Amino acid sequence: MKLAISGKGGVGKTLLAASLARRFAGSGYSVIAIDADPDANLAATLGFAHPEEITPISELSDIIEERTGARPGRSGSFFKLNPRVDDLPEQYSARLDGIKLMVMGRIKRGGTGCYCPEGVLLQALLSHLLLQRNEVVVMDMEAGIEHLARGTARAVDKLIVVVEPGHRSIETALTIHKLAQDLGLLSISIVGNKIKTEAEKEFITASLPSFDFLGFIPYNQAIIDADMAGKSVFEASCRVAAEIENIFRKLLTVTQNG
Repeated sequence: MKLAISGKGGVGKTLLAASLARRFAGSGYSVIAIDADPDANLAATLGFAHPEEITPISELSDIIEERTGARPGRSGSFFKLNPRVDDLPEQYSARLDGIKLMVMGRIKRGGTGCYCPEGVLLQALLSHLLLQRNEVVVMDMEAGIEHLARGTARAVDKLIVVVEPGHRSIETALTIHKLAQDLGLLSISIVGNKIKTEAEKEFITASLPSFDFLGFIPYNQAIIDADMAGKSVFEASCRVAAEIENIFRKLLTVTQNG
């Protein structure tokens, strides 16, 4: 199963991505977690002891030059458009509790778009992970889905958009939905997060009436307190854990029926 998780900043998508990665790994699946968000918080949320020591793939200048033939940051360089990347997941992933983590880093540099050596390498790596690896891939994305091209988007089994009660979060979800459809990614579901009342749940469902909902994660201050204290957030709330378990089981059903 290949999962991409997106949503407005601060809605809790990284917590969901980390929780699902851990749950799949705990069930015996081989899991690759991809941090494709420039804020790069997935390692810390997964519980890596020194997440700041993990170098993003986009900053591995020597590897980028070796594989593409061009040094990042040098203008006017010619570079390969199909660099070898199949060995990178084994060599340049951090590992914890059965999860291989890869931090992608920023694809875009100002004014260059994706037509740069590091962008080409990241796109090739993402295509390899989504199209050729027989593993569960959980990708934590930013609010957009710029890391996905048309070919890789179609390899994603489910785009999960995390939404909190609020108009800006709803607007972001609608924008992501349109971008995904433009790329041919049609399997899109919503997870409501930070739900305090039934009225907030109804606000989200009424605002997104045609969407599939995987679940609604309740707001719990214990999650925030654990995060601020640098403690594991996974055992902080039984209610949150129970709802994530329900979401996990729904995803398993999708896999089995697919």
